[in-house]
Order: sequence, then C-alpha cells, then structure tokens
Amino acid sequence: MEHAAKHFRKRDAILSCLRGTTIHPSAEMVHDLLQESHPDISLATVYRNLSLFKAQGTIQSLGMIHGIERFDGNTNPHVHFVCNCCSAIMDLHQMDAPQRLCNEAAQHIGGQVDSCQLMFFGTCRACLAKQESA
Repeated sequence: MEHAAKHFRKRDAILSCLRGTTIHPSAEMVHDLLQESHPDISLATVYRNLSLFKAQGTIQSLGMIHGIERFDGNTNPHVHFVCNCCSAIMDLHQMDAPQRLCNEAAQHIGGQVDSCQLMFFGTCRACLAKQESA
C-alpha cells in the first residue's frame, strides 16, 4: 500500500509542477524542478507520467521546440509564442484561439476539427534587447 501512495504522490507532484508553472517545461525541466521536494524521483518516472497525462488529455504537448518536447498543464485553448533564440514559450492569453481557422479547416476537409494549436515563432523582447546591445 505504501508503494502505491508513493507512486501517486510522485504523479501528483508532476502534474502539480506542470500546472503551477508557465515556462512550458520539458521532461528534464520538470525533473529538475522536482528534485528538491522529491529527490528520489527518476527521469523515467517523469517521462512515463507525462506520457500518461498526454494520453489522458490532462496536459498537452507543444511538440518539439528546438529538438526538445515541451509541455503545458493548461489544456484550455490558447495561443503561444516561441522565441527562436532562447526557446522561451509564452502564453498569449490576450489573443483568442483561432476558432475561425478550425471552422475553415473542417470545411476544407469535409470533416471535423477537434482542436487547433496556434504558435508564433520569433524573437522575444529580452533577446532583441541583447542583440541590440551587442
């Protein structure tokens, strides 16, 4: 029974970590963030649970950003900006999710669109400032 409690404690910690941050972490970042509070958590446990959460729809994968899969604990439709320089991912909550594009895509394929992810790619304010001062 104690083993199951530990298992769920780690699983809950992983989910809580994802939902408690807006940095859109990778599995490695989640592992690093949890090391202090859960020093016995393995990277394999983090990967296994992220895979489970994705399959359940509890979290979303933002795909590969510069070769590393990044995750979001917020599954509500929203827009993202990805910095090509520092790999930061920012939520753009002030922008509406593109429902019009989903409707157009559904019309073009003659089917149903269940979801859509809109991501902008460019250079963030901090990286632009660094480039200007260099």
